Amino acid sequence: MVKFMMKCFFITTILLFGVLLGMQQANEGMKKMRGLDDPSLQGAFNITDNGTGDVEASVLGIRVNSHDIEEKQRKLEQTEAFNLFTSIGKKLAEGVSMLLEKLLFVVSSSIDGIIDKF
Repeated sequence: MVKFMMKCFFITTILLFGVLLGMQQANEGMKKMRGLDDPSLQGAFNITDNGTGDVEASVLGIRVNSHDIEEKQRKLEQTEAFNLFTSIGKKLAEGVSMLLEKLLFVVSSSIDGIIDKF
């Protein structure tokens, strides 16, 4: 029995060590694949100031300025998209809150009636 337990412990220890070693190797491989160790690579998001007060950003090489963002914001506000799930969720929430309000009113009035009897 002791020999069996020692063999199981030894095999488990070797397998655990192998898993940890494999995880370390996978981590190093992911870093190399992404290029995180290469100092010549720049970040994906860069912000520059022109000196005139305008701030320009570059996301993955595409230049974006504040005017583009404001224009997109205006387009989104003008679209007024209808979302079916949002409206269903709002109506469901209103119904549940009304139901709970009435249920609490009934329970509290019945408790008041019981207390008044004593």
